[in-house]
Amino acid sequence: MNKKLLSIIVMLVMAIGLLSGCSSNNDNKKIGMVISTLDNPFFVSMKDGAEKEAKEKGYDLVVLNSQNDPGKERSNVEDLVQLGVSAIIINPTDSEAVSNTIKVANKSNIPIITVDRQANGGKLVSFIASDNIKGGKEAAEFILNKLKNKSTIKIVELQGTPGSSASRDRGKGFHEALAGKKNVEIVSSQPADFDRQKGLSVMENIIQSKPDFDAVFAQNDEMALGAVKALKTANKHVVVIGFDGTLDGETAVKSGDMTATIAQQPVVEGKTAVDSAGKVMEGQSIKEYIPIDIVIFKK
Repeated sequence: MNKKLLSIIVMLVMAIGLLSGCSSNNDNKKIGMVISTLDNPFFVSMKDGAEKEAKEKGYDLVVLNSQNDPGKERSNVEDLVQLGVSAIIINPTDSEAVSNTIKVANKSNIPIITVDRQANGGKLVSFIASDNIKGGKEAAEFILNKLKNKSTIKIVELQGTPGSSASRDRGKGFHEALAGKKNVEIVSSQPADFDRQKGLSVMENIIQSKPDFDAVFAQNDEMALGAVKALKTANKHVVVIGFDGTLDGETAVKSGDMTATIAQQPVVEGKTAVDSAGKVMEGQSIKEYIPIDIVIFKK
């Protein structure tokens, strides 16, 4: 084979490679979704909403579970980068820890959308979530209204995962609504990591150490359900309000075990995240913050 013919063949191979590369980039409809945990029904519903939207829109959605581990979360994102996804949706395990993970995708120019929990660093296209500050305020106002005839209102607060934007914002709204209320006392405010079993054990300890209280605000339904179990065992009847509006939470409200829940719409969050990722892949601009409506679910 002479050098001229070899040169022509090489040029043809390179041209074919470039054309196929352009085609795959244009036709790539693969979206990555990294979820903090699938042990929580709220995030399972979010995943279901995302998968339904992806199927309807013809996107290939790859969902990975971080198992509440920031290290696993980072490796998940690295895997998605290697897969060549066109956009990544992240539900962070921790708002601070996820920052460096997002920068991994930033280096590959992959657009990032966070959902339900904010990231404290890295370049983001959008953040999709309920207004957690407003939800926290509504939880406080619900308790105040429910116990308005009491001269002193004593409240227990079960916090979520320390460092998560959801826990921070729900707590912020809750405490802002109670600020200046001289007849209100927070007798205990402790983290239970958005986990039902931890909600149970923390509530058991609080009942033992500070049994005099009138209401419990749990920053998610899972902790509220754990608290309910502890309260039942202790034969203690107080107002219990959760947050998320999960199926288990709403069932507990209907049965009277819980008083109310600030109902988010995780299915809508998941669908909106995929829809937004699709728009970004198509070159459309989206809002930096996309709020999802919340409502109080009560009997």
